Amino acid sequence: MIGAIINAAAIVAGSLLGLLFKGRMTEALSGNILRVIGLCVCIIGISGALSGDIMLLVVSLALGAFAGELIDIDKRLNKFGIWLQKKLMRDSENSNFAEGFVAATLLFCVGAMAIIGSIESGIRGDRSIIFTKSILDGVSSMILASSLGFGVLVSAAAVLIYQGGIEFFAGYLHHILTDTLITQISAVGSVMILGIGLNMALKAEIKVANLLPGLLFVAGYYYLILH
Repeated sequence: MIGAIINAAAIVAGSLLGLLFKGRMTEALSGNILRVIGLCVCIIGISGALSGDIMLLVVSLALGAFAGELIDIDKRLNKFGIWLQKKLMRDSENSNFAEGFVAATLLFCVGAMAIIGSIESGIRGDRSIIFTKSILDGVSSMILASSLGFGVLVSAAAVLIYQGGIEFFAGYLHHILTDTLITQISAVGSVMILGIGLNMALKAEIKVANLLPGLLFVAGYYYLILH
């Protein structure tokens, strides 16, 4: 779990720096910075999605959206964020803690580098991808925290649990998670990252969390159709 600890520490450090600047920037400036970051996130999402099989993307995301809407993961995540906000913050009025927590958690956890980096760290002890991701997440968390606040910092705990779990079980899963399957999972995750970027840049209100079950449907489609 060393890789996950390094990544979470980078997010904490970046968030703390961002919180120092929170309130010192005008609303217009922080809004413009958030939109620019959103556009950059969109580019990252598009570039990653292009590596996937188009039918796999459509089927996995459609089934994932259906399952996600039934469970309403987005609502549950936001409720959890609001619960954390009440527990951790005294003044919850006009706070965007839940928004920051959910957006940052999805951004840091859903993506190629989170999956591949954790697997490489767990199986081979190679943390080069994790180091790169930690730098990117540190910078992103700094900017997000300056706009969305304390919730971004708390997302480090979710990263620690998520990536730590992948890293810990990687040795048991490396026979199942082939390079091709990882590529397809990453492509579907990249579409979700694109959704996060659109929400940040354009306030598109896409319920990205409700697409998360699509990551599970990727494996089924891959082994039944492509493999």
